[in-house]
Amino acid sequence: MKTPGRRPQRVAEAIREILAPFLQHTLRDPRITALVTVTSVHVSPDIKHCIVGVAIHGEEAERLRTLEGLKSATGLARHEVARKLSLKTVPAIHFEIDKGADHATRMEAVLAALRRAEGRDA
Repeated sequence: MKTPGRRPQRVAEAIREILAPFLQHTLRDPRITALVTVTSVHVSPDIKHCIVGVAIHGEEAERLRTLEGLKSATGLARHEVARKLSLKTVPAIHFEIDKGADHATRMEAVLAALRRAEGRDA
């Protein structure tokens, strides 16, 4: 079986470059009220599926509502990718919340609390 090479990575980067400004400036959905940042894009080796990792900044209810809006806009996002990329098959787009950004924020808070506690103990 042939290995996919770098093509999925190149397609993923091109999709990220298209979707980031599309989500920030073009997409209009009343459910998308939080700030959305595209953090990662992973394309399957056969370039039929694409998972877009997004960091959604805001309260939990606002984040869930924004994710719902993003999921309903997958057709528009796929159409935008098809319009700007010349691919034989445009991958199906799936949006997922990137847990890495949340994890990093929690770790920073824990480290800050430890630094404050060390300062008091000294």
